[in-house]
Amino acid sequence: MCREASVFNKIDYFAFAFFVLSALFQSTVHSKEQHMSGPAQNGVLIYSGDLNNLSEFYEKLFGMRVVRKTNDFISLETNGFNLIIHVPPFDIPTKAFSPIKLFLTVDDMAMSREEAVKLGGQAFEGEWSNPIFKVSNIADRDGNHIQLRQFNK
Repeated sequence: MCREASVFNKIDYFAFAFFVLSALFQSTVHSKEQHMSGPAQNGVLIYSGDLNNLSEFYEKLFGMRVVRKTNDFISLETNGFNLIIHVPPFDIPTKAFSPIKLFLTVDDMAMSREEAVKLGGQAFEGEWSNPIFKVSNIADRDGNHIQLRQFNK
Protein backbone atom coordinates (compact mmCIF):
# COMPACT_ATOMS: atom_id res chain seq x y z
CA MET A 1 0.00 0.00 0.00
CA CYS A 2 2.83 2.42 0.81
CA ARG A 3 4.43 1.66 -2.51
CA GLU A 4 1.18 2.44 -4.38
CA ALA A 5 0.80 5.72 -2.48
CA SER A 6 4.36 6.62 -3.39
CA VAL A 7 3.66 6.00 -7.10
CA PHE A 8 0.51 8.13 -6.96
CA ASN A 9 2.41 10.92 -5.22
CA LYS A 10 4.99 10.88 -8.03
CA ILE A 11 2.24 10.95 -10.64
CA ASP A 12 0.57 13.86 -8.83
CA TYR A 13 3.91 15.67 -8.67
CA PHE A 14 4.57 15.21 -12.40
CA ALA A 15 1.02 16.24 -13.29
CA PHE A 16 1.38 19.37 -11.17
CA ALA A 17 4.81 20.14 -12.70
CA PHE A 18 3.40 19.64 -16.21
CA PHE A 19 0.49 21.96 -15.42
CA VAL A 20 2.79 24.71 -14.05
CA LEU A 21 5.27 24.43 -16.94
CA SER A 22 2.41 24.52 -19.48
CA ALA A 23 1.06 27.70 -17.92
CA LEU A 24 4.51 29.29 -17.88
CA PHE A 25 5.14 28.33 -21.51
CA GLN A 26 1.80 29.74 -22.64
CA SER A 27 2.49 32.94 -20.70
CA THR A 28 5.93 33.26 -22.30
CA VAL A 29 4.58 32.68 -25.81
CA HIS A 30 1.78 35.17 -25.20
CA SER A 31 4.16 37.86 -23.91
CA LYS A 32 6.51 37.35 -26.87
CA GLU A 33 3.59 37.83 -29.23
CA GLN A 34 2.73 41.06 -27.45
CA HIS A 35 6.29 42.36 -27.75
CA MET A 36 6.62 41.36 -31.38
CA SER A 37 3.43 43.18 -32.38
CA GLY A 38 4.51 46.42 -30.70
CA PRO A 39 7.48 48.71 -31.27
CA ALA A 40 10.79 47.17 -32.35
CA GLN A 41 12.95 45.76 -29.59
CA ASN A 42 16.27 46.57 -31.30
CA GLY A 43 17.49 49.04 -33.89
CA VAL A 44 19.14 52.38 -34.50
CA LEU A 45 17.78 55.92 -34.56
CA ILE A 46 19.36 58.50 -36.89
CA TYR A 47 18.44 62.19 -36.81
CA SER A 48 17.95 63.90 -40.16
CA GLY A 49 16.53 67.15 -41.44
CA ASP A 50 15.33 65.43 -44.64
CA LEU A 51 13.52 62.22 -43.74
CA ASN A 52 12.45 61.21 -47.25
CA ASN A 53 15.87 61.81 -48.78
CA LEU A 54 17.72 59.72 -46.20
CA SER A 55 15.03 57.03 -46.20
CA GLU A 56 15.43 56.63 -49.96
CA PHE A 57 19.19 56.07 -49.49
CA TYR A 58 18.63 53.13 -47.09
CA GLU A 59 15.72 51.71 -49.09
CA LYS A 60 17.70 51.63 -52.34
CA LEU A 61 21.12 50.60 -51.01
CA PHE A 62 20.07 48.04 -48.38
CA GLY A 63 16.62 47.00 -49.59
CA MET A 64 14.95 48.29 -46.44
CA ARG A 65 11.20 48.78 -46.46
CA VAL A 66 9.12 51.48 -44.81
CA VAL A 67 7.03 50.02 -41.99
CA ARG A 68 5.74 53.31 -40.57
CA LYS A 69 5.87 56.92 -41.69
CA THR A 70 4.80 60.10 -39.87
CA ASN A 71 5.75 63.77 -40.11
CA ASP A 72 8.37 63.21 -37.38
CA PHE A 73 9.94 59.90 -38.37
CA ILE A 74 10.21 57.09 -40.90
CA SER A 75 10.71 53.56 -39.61
CA LEU A 76 12.55 51.17 -41.94
CA GLU A 77 13.06 47.42 -41.53
CA THR A 78 15.05 44.58 -43.02
CA ASN A 79 15.62 41.09 -41.61
CA GLY A 80 14.44 42.07 -38.13
CA PHE A 81 16.64 45.19 -38.00
CA ASN A 82 14.81 48.48 -37.41
CA LEU A 83 16.20 51.85 -38.51
CA ILE A 84 14.31 54.97 -37.46
CA ILE A 85 15.06 58.24 -39.23
CA HIS A 86 13.78 61.01 -36.97
CA VAL A 87 13.48 64.79 -37.17
CA PRO A 88 15.97 66.11 -34.59
CA PRO A 89 14.44 67.71 -31.49
CA PHE A 90 17.40 70.15 -31.41
CA ASP A 91 19.89 71.79 -33.78
CA ILE A 92 22.56 69.34 -34.88
CA PRO A 93 26.06 70.76 -35.48
CA THR A 94 27.07 70.47 -39.14
CA LYS A 95 30.39 68.83 -38.26
CA ALA A 96 29.36 66.27 -35.68
CA PHE A 97 31.17 63.08 -34.74
CA SER A 98 29.34 60.13 -33.29
CA PRO A 99 31.06 57.18 -31.64
CA ILE A 100 28.19 55.02 -32.92
CA LYS A 101 28.54 53.45 -36.36
CA LEU A 102 26.02 51.27 -38.16
CA PHE A 103 27.21 48.04 -39.72
CA LEU A 104 25.11 46.41 -42.40
CA THR A 105 25.72 43.30 -44.49
CA VAL A 106 25.87 43.50 -48.28
CA ASP A 107 26.25 40.84 -50.97
CA ASP A 108 28.74 42.78 -53.11
CA MET A 109 31.10 45.26 -51.44
CA ALA A 110 32.31 47.00 -54.61
CA MET A 111 28.83 47.38 -56.07
CA SER A 112 27.44 48.69 -52.77
CA ARG A 113 30.22 51.27 -52.48
CA GLU A 114 29.53 52.49 -56.03
CA GLU A 115 25.79 52.61 -55.39
CA ALA A 116 26.31 54.59 -52.17
CA VAL A 117 28.18 57.28 -54.12
CA LYS A 118 25.52 57.32 -56.87
CA LEU A 119 22.86 57.82 -54.17
CA GLY A 120 24.69 60.87 -52.79
CA GLY A 121 26.75 59.17 -50.10
CA GLN A 122 30.49 58.80 -49.82
CA ALA A 123 32.84 55.80 -50.00
CA PHE A 124 36.01 55.97 -47.89
CA GLU A 125 39.40 54.48 -48.77
CA GLY A 126 40.41 51.13 -47.38
CA GLU A 127 39.11 47.63 -46.96
CA TRP A 128 39.89 45.22 -44.14
CA SER A 129 39.22 41.53 -43.78
CA ASN A 130 39.27 38.66 -41.34
CA PRO A 131 38.56 34.96 -41.93
CA ILE A 132 34.79 35.55 -41.70
CA PHE A 133 34.08 38.78 -43.58
CA LYS A 134 35.59 41.89 -45.12
CA VAL A 135 34.62 45.47 -44.28
CA SER A 136 34.81 48.96 -45.72
CA ASN A 137 33.27 52.28 -44.75
CA ILE A 138 30.81 54.62 -46.41
CA ALA A 139 28.71 57.59 -45.32
CA ASP A 140 25.05 58.21 -46.10
CA ARG A 141 23.69 61.47 -47.54
CA ASP A 142 23.77 63.12 -44.11
CA GLY A 143 27.36 62.04 -43.37
CA ASN A 144 26.51 59.19 -40.96
CA HIS A 145 29.23 56.54 -41.15
CA ILE A 146 28.30 52.97 -42.03
CA GLN A 147 30.51 49.89 -42.05
CA LEU A 148 29.68 47.55 -44.93
CA ARG A 149 30.26 43.85 -44.26
CA GLN A 150 30.52 41.19 -46.92
CA PHE A 151 30.70 37.66 -45.54
CA ASN A 152 33.12 35.22 -47.17
CA LYS A 153 31.52 32.50 -49.24
